[in-house]
Amino acid sequence: MSEALSASALKVQAALRALGLECQVVELPGSTRTALEAAQAVGCGVGQIVKSLVFRGKSSGRPLLALVSGSNRVDEYKLSALAGEATEKADAEFTRQHTGFAIGGVPPLGHTQPVTTFIDEDLLQYAEVWAAAGTPHAVFRIAPADLVQASRGQVATVK
Repeated sequence: MSEALSASALKVQAALRALGLECQVVELPGSTRTALEAAQAVGCGVGQIVKSLVFRGKSSGRPLLALVSGSNRVDEYKLSALAGEATEKADAEFTRQHTGFAIGGVPPLGHTQPVTTFIDEDLLQYAEVWAAAGTPHAVFRIAPADLVQASRGQVATVK
């Protein structure tokens, strides 16, 4: 099945395999760019969708990734407190430069460089969640514990 994947989705599939995870990246005909679209496409609840939101530390310029339940919104004050500095949403160029992926398809792993990652504690209530896999049409299913380990993220209150 992976031979039909786009280059970005293949990159995510390779990163999953390198971590020893048996997750299968799938590309869907419909968009998975928003949490609602993704939930409808895979047949799960919106809360089970992992939104990958890239922020930038205002003073350090370092990339920060918030992996957030699809039913939640990031509280930037809480994110800034976790990061130890004020944060702002990253633009498309910054996101691609620091993760290797475009907004709408940023996966929780497989980035071009290490990215400090914070994981919404609400994702841990599910048996499985769905995350972006490199394009607005690609996703993969993963257990929340594996997501935490694979992303090297810190579980926190981010909503």
